[in-house]
Amino acid sequence: MRILMICPAPPRSLYGNRVSALRWARILRRLGHRLQIAQLYQGQPCDLLIALHASRSADAVLRFHELHPQKPIVVALTGTDLYRDLPRDPRARQALQLATRMVALQPLARLELAPHLRSKVTVIYQSAPRTPSPVRPRRRFFDVCVVGHLREVKDPLRAALASRLLPADSRIRVTQAGTDMEEGMAEQARAEQARNPRYRWIGGVARWRVRRLIASSRLMVLSSRMEGGANTISEAAVDGVPVLASRIPGSVGLLGNNYPGYFPVGDAVALARLLRRAETDRRFYAKLKAWCSSLAPMFHPARELAAWRKLLRELAAPR
Repeated sequence: MRILMICPAPPRSLYGNRVSALRWARILRRLGHRLQIAQLYQGQPCDLLIALHASRSADAVLRFHELHPQKPIVVALTGTDLYRDLPRDPRARQALQLATRMVALQPLARLELAPHLRSKVTVIYQSAPRTPSPVRPRRRFFDVCVVGHLREVKDPLRAALASRLLPADSRIRVTQAGTDMEEGMAEQARAEQARNPRYRWIGGVARWRVRRLIASSRLMVLSSRMEGGANTISEAAVDGVPVLASRIPGSVGLLGNNYPGYFPVGDAVALARLLRRAETDRRFYAKLKAWCSSLAPMFHPARELAAWRKLLRELAAPR
């Protein structure tokens, strides 16, 4: 099958949509399909259109359907689609009406859609392989990692602010990896590092270093205000690293409603309490670790591959 994937984020950019597009392109090529990634639809010949981001790719979806009303369209739902743009963007809602199927990264995404659209949704969990060569956490520190680019929507310095509230005898140290992608974020991170001895920002680093950072940490903090379904949760789970997460639908959809490691969005005090409890309460830490480790099979690469294979076979069947 010839597949055209529309990704509004430019080539070589670090936005999550471009990273997802490249991941999915590798999977679809592995399944034997021919695939091209483009920012715009300009009449390129294809058998299937996959559009990342309902709002920003709406024009491509509408134009493709106008020219090829019988050909299938898949819209991949992002966090900004689900939790910001759809209620206020009629063209995005129109794109979902025209979509043959939609792909979401976690099951709670369905609840953000009109009831008549929910049957179109296929949930495909983003997979992650285990980090090769086991990395043991350091004994001297209780290392906590934060992984993600510095953007306001990620509330990136929440773990650093929480670490300021810890007692003097705490061994917690927060290491943050990610490129500054919004003006002023680098300055904020450097200023925090200068006044907070528990925090260090290492900037953008190679993917293998990110994975080893996660694997060598006692905890990962995901403090986002909005997520479609973070791949970092997959990466932490397969390496048995517990997650402390802001209670947002994109994370609850992956970790489960009753997961004990949530804190309210933007609440540094609540996060500091969780950090301290994880550091000092062995039973609580073991519960977090066992819960996250139990999710690992959900993020196996073979499962993601099989989900895409099944979806594409369904789309290729006569309708």
